[in-house]
Amino acid sequence: MELPEEVYKRRHYGTPQSFFIIITNYIVLALAMQFFVGCTISWWFWLTLGLLAAYNAYKIHREREEYDKARIIAYVLSLTGLILLFFLLRGSLQHC
Repeated sequence: MELPEEVYKRRHYGTPQSFFIIITNYIVLALAMQFFVGCTISWWFWLTLGLLAAYNAYKIHREREEYDKARIIAYVLSLTGLILLFFLLRGSLQHC
């Protein structure tokens, strides 16, 4: 039994790259806060966030055609979530 020709022409893109960039942002922020934020915020934390921002700009520029309106909204909402996560974790880490 042979498969129809259009089966081989279908494309499956799998998980979108925007998902991986959002997950990477949360993991890097959580780890950077654990290592570099205590009573004061270390300059290593700001360096890590700067490198993360450069990585985000590079990935978004490289995969520009993938970012439609829905993915841009999801990305912006994830950045808002990162800011909230920073303040929530910062408040819980203060033992000074």
